Amino acid sequence: MTEIKIREAVAAEIPTLHRLIESAYRGEASRAGWTTEADLLDGQRTDPEDLAGILADPEQALLSAWRGEELVGCVLIADRGEGTGYFGMLSVSPTLQGGGLGRRLVEAAHRALAERFGARRVRISVFPQRETLISWYERLGYHMTGATLPFPYGDPRFGLPKRDDLHFVVMEHELV
Repeated sequence: MTEIKIREAVAAEIPTLHRLIESAYRGEASRAGWTTEADLLDGQRTDPEDLAGILADPEQALLSAWRGEELVGCVLIADRGEGTGYFGMLSVSPTLQGGGLGRRLVEAAHRALAERFGARRVRISVFPQRETLISWYERLGYHMTGATLPFPYGDPRFGLPKRDDLHFVVMEHELV
């Protein structure tokens, strides 16, 4: 197997990043992995304009994982101020999920958040219906904060909800 290299994504890669993210979260292709949101949402997970905005913002970045010339994973990192970092949009090619790449991307996100933004803690937001994913994050050292965030109903840029009880729980991990 070709070695995986993780590096910061660039704007020329937006179409490839977009395809990967959509395949990891939405539609039938996402069901090949265990992180699909296809039972919760239809529509898009993100769009090229959103990805361009992330890459243009000095307080955010997308880390990308490459196996040779093939994009196999990515993760959004962002500075939330006061020593707090955030990561989201963790995406691994559905047929490669379960092989440790997601964990490697989370570890790379932690390092980048600490080095680039001086983060001492990392927050993430997860649908509470994603119990298997929450358990995975707990095994990585994340804990529930008790905080919740609303789902942006009415904004199709974030997907088309299949249910009316969507929101996010906030989890946090202290960086050492």
